[in-house]
Amino acid sequence: MSIKVLIAEDQRMLRGALASLLDFEDDIDVIGQAGDGEEALSQIAIHQPDVCLLDIEMPVRSGLEVAEEVKRRGYASRVIILTTFARPGYFERAVQAGVQGYLLKDEPSERLAEAIRRVMDGRREVSPELVFGTLSGAGANPLTEREREVLRLAADGNSSNDIAAKLHLSYGTVRNYMSEILRKLNAKNRIEAISLAEEKGWI
Repeated sequence: MSIKVLIAEDQRMLRGALASLLDFEDDIDVIGQAGDGEEALSQIAIHQPDVCLLDIEMPVRSGLEVAEEVKRRGYASRVIILTTFARPGYFERAVQAGVQGYLLKDEPSERLAEAIRRVMDGRREVSPELVFGTLSGAGANPLTEREREVLRLAADGNSSNDIAAKLHLSYGTVRNYMSEILRKLNAKNRIEAISLAEEKGWI
């Protein structure tokens, strides 16, 4: 039985290259490709792949959001995150989402194929460089889930009034959340807070 793999990557050329390389493997069958996180979730629901290769930064939903949703829905698909970023917040979220692999995009194709096989055997695969990058970034995400939600909406260009409406909160409550976010991140304003949180991979 070949391993059924779905690839989600917003860069079409890279997605096609990954698919072509993996198709050379006798025991791996690429059964689907997606260009954004929402499309990836739809295909996962339809095809029920054994392994999902997810780019960490995709339109609509990120690879981490897809991984979290896969876990929430109880799908059997194993998840390998592909990234170019050694950001501590990303790795922390990936672990919490229960991903089985966390690999650099520029790994040799043989390494990726072997990682897929090992993940299917129930093991975890993590690029050493990503672990060291995470350790050197030191410090867990200080923000609560609600604070991350507020900051993510702010990063998308929403005003405090917009955020209040979307989260069904009062304007004052949103303002209090933002004040707490600035305090925790030692940021002067929301722009600086967003920049810092994105750099760390916390939102």
